[in-house]
Amino acid sequence: MSKTIIYQLFPRLYGNMNPTRKQNGLLIENGCGKFNDINELALRDIRLSGFTHVWYTGVLRHASATHYAFERHPANANVVKGVAGSPYAVSDYYDVDPDLAADPDNRMAEFESLVMRTHRNGLKCIMDFVPNHVARNYFSDVMAGEVPQFGEKDNRTVEFSRNNNFYYLPGRRFVPPVADIDKPYEERTAKASGNNAFVPNPGIYDWYDTVKLNYGINFNDGSCNFDPVPDTWFKMRDIIFYWIEKGVDGFRVDMVDMVPINFWQWLIGQTAIKYPHVIFVAETYDKSKYREYIAAGFAFLYDKMGFYDTTRAVMCGDSSAAEISNIWKQTEGIERHMLLFLENHDEQRLASDYFMSDGRRGKAGAMLSALYNNGGLMVYFGQELGERGMDAEGYSGQDGRTTIFDYWGIELFQKYVNGCAYDGARLPEEARLLKKWYGRLLSIVQQAEAFQTGGFYDLMWVNGSTDTHSVYAFLRYADEERYLVVLNFGSEARTAHLAIPDDAWRLMGCESNDSIAVRDMMNDNPLYITSVAKSKEEGWTVELPAHDGVIYRI
Repeated sequence: MSKTIIYQLFPRLYGNMNPTRKQNGLLIENGCGKFNDINELALRDIRLSGFTHVWYTGVLRHASATHYAFERHPANANVVKGVAGSPYAVSDYYDVDPDLAADPDNRMAEFESLVMRTHRNGLKCIMDFVPNHVARNYFSDVMAGEVPQFGEKDNRTVEFSRNNNFYYLPGRRFVPPVADIDKPYEERTAKASGNNAFVPNPGIYDWYDTVKLNYGINFNDGSCNFDPVPDTWFKMRDIIFYWIEKGVDGFRVDMVDMVPINFWQWLIGQTAIKYPHVIFVAETYDKSKYREYIAAGFAFLYDKMGFYDTTRAVMCGDSSAAEISNIWKQTEGIERHMLLFLENHDEQRLASDYFMSDGRRGKAGAMLSALYNNGGLMVYFGQELGERGMDAEGYSGQDGRTTIFDYWGIELFQKYVNGCAYDGARLPEEARLLKKWYGRLLSIVQQAEAFQTGGFYDLMWVNGSTDTHSVYAFLRYADEERYLVVLNFGSEARTAHLAIPDDAWRLMGCESNDSIAVRDMMNDNPLYITSVAKSKEEGWTVELPAHDGVIYRI
């Protein structure tokens, strides 16, 4: 199988069976999923559902309102978002989140066991790499005395120095936007915040809980000071190598656009020499840099600004399905490096009231993301069940997303987990059927070369008479495999009348006198036998359910 399909799994929530759902609840009240909860049964089900990789999101130790005895520099609540804290405010790059361990003192061994279980079940392991910023309380307890701490050797009397790890605001004290006078936060020489806020008093919407890392760019004059290699570069390389040695197969890289591309060329190049099997996945929002990032060595790039934004607009009826044709034009030649998704921890759930209101209405979009190109695919845990993300868990409120800041138990997912049996026995019927539907879709992808390495043919240019606002059709083909995919993004069932032009038949290796059999793959039903010549003459009449589609093997 050559199609990379990533299951994004948030361990804090994934195995948490605690039924208590107190808003802004503490760990002891609402509970927390553990590494050990992700057992053999869970991983086997993920693998059998068609996935190749698991991205364990939020594994690195991060700033939290929950404190442990071994912490030398516990986080101050004034610079923590939510009770559990943001997993992207990393407080120790060399450690894992103790909340995720059954025995916090044995947390690394429990994570290493998870990695081994993942591999044993035929899956590869991806974790976060957060290079742009760290938590304000960053201190590596794990590596104390073995490697210099970030900022330990910095010259804090200047705003910028090439070998400083942070940016400073000399003579000014940091003032958090939310202050608890009973537990004041002290940062006498203010550091720049993670979102490039070079002010001592960032706002509530700034990344005030984090500190911007210095890769050699002087933001005063825009100069790049990369020769000799800055200290931060070496520190980051060592961190990457540390996790690879623990069995990690790849890294989802947070906010790559905020770190100089020169660093990525250097880091991925250094990694490829020693660990050529390791992949890097870029969270990027700058389409103009796609080709630069691929040249730098990234295996996959988020196609958020292209595929996701366009597809969401089409699914919601705000844009014509004809706009989908522009996506492949924009990424032509690099499409195999694009990572397509409809959900992740940053985006609203398909089934939320802010998106489609029902996971079943996301089928057409899910089919497009899985079948459209030879790039990667990502599914966020719970998407396959129709999780709505409509809880008001705490810090982020009721926003259609599943919280990354709070301790919480997802009721629908708990019914799937079913006491770590992962059999879905307690799921409502519609969730059980939706999960089965996703499994069927991904099995088609993983069994068909056409959807992994095959050619793509957009049929909309020759089918202008069909309902192009709601209907989108394309072909995928490789060797003896030929597939017609027709999608209906509309809220009503439709009948589409389609033509497949001569050059498409030629590309698929078919002659006019060839007989063809047609099979409905999602239902595994044979439809009929005809000929290429007759299909050209009569065209194709396709019945499409609302928010759904068909996959015909020809």
